[in-house]
Amino acid sequence: MTQNKTIYLNKVLEEHSQDMTSKVVAITGTTSGTGFVFAREVAKKGATVLLLNRTSARSENAYKQLTEAVPSGKFEAIACDLQDFESVKQAAEQIKSEYSVLDVLVNNAGIMAVKDEATKDGYDVQMQTNAISHFLLTKELYPLLKNSCEARVINQTSLARLGGPLESAYFEKNGGNLGGNGTLEETANFQGARWERYHQTKLANATFTYGLKKKLLEANVKNIISLLAHPGVAITNLQATSAETGGMDVNGGVMSQAQSAEDGAAGIIRAAMDKEAKSGDFYGPTEGISGFPNLLEPEELLFDESNVAINWNGCEKAVGEFKI
Repeated sequence: MTQNKTIYLNKVLEEHSQDMTSKVVAITGTTSGTGFVFAREVAKKGATVLLLNRTSARSENAYKQLTEAVPSGKFEAIACDLQDFESVKQAAEQIKSEYSVLDVLVNNAGIMAVKDEATKDGYDVQMQTNAISHFLLTKELYPLLKNSCEARVINQTSLARLGGPLESAYFEKNGGNLGGNGTLEETANFQGARWERYHQTKLANATFTYGLKKKLLEANVKNIISLLAHPGVAITNLQATSAETGGMDVNGGVMSQAQSAEDGAAGIIRAAMDKEAKSGDFYGPTEGISGFPNLLEPEELLFDESNVAINWNGCEKAVGEFKI
């Protein structure tokens, strides 16, 4: 894949950002792609950036690259395996032992269209990685978010959010028993069980955003806002990981229209730093696949009461009550 030209990132940084000095920002999935770009740019603005990744040579290399790219940057690597609830809890405990305030939490990491497999906790590997563990992380770090003057929780969704409603089966211990891996023809056309599982996770990220917004409003919590972003189609390691297990063709036609990882990161960057951001705001390319991260109108299925309830109740059943 060729690296497409970056068009929009600088405008976002110039017109929709702020000084982040003294702010603490945590983000999952920074070994490459949108998470790496986000960590680099928010560090340039002065934030202390907590990098939550599974321990690996890739995460160590990314940490090295970030410190070289931003010599004055304040980075801390936190071991966090989203496919292991205990690891997520340990990461949150480490953060709580070192920091009293968290200003921004970006639930960014994800996997796409991988095989029908269970995590060690018994859940679908996509759903646990992309959605349930981010719910758990937010729940565990909520006390630090409450201590911020203006905290932000940002969830990364995608175009795959569009489709049918959420189904509770995807939030239960059904890992490895959710439709199989589909045919090559199905996966080539972004159809079949792999892509349905991915759709469920990306819709879950969105409904979590609006469920959290509603619960914060009901509890009269005014210092935390819940935000959503999507990267369009961006050239990142997400596609390569999916392709390795037969989930997609990285040389397919849609990837020829993809934007750079820098522009793909522009949505979460704007959500984290736009001074005008309000709870429920949704940033992403208006054109869908690529473009400037505009303020979007969320589709009805993202805040539909039934979808919100299935997500919230399913996640709480898996990892415990989220008290707000």
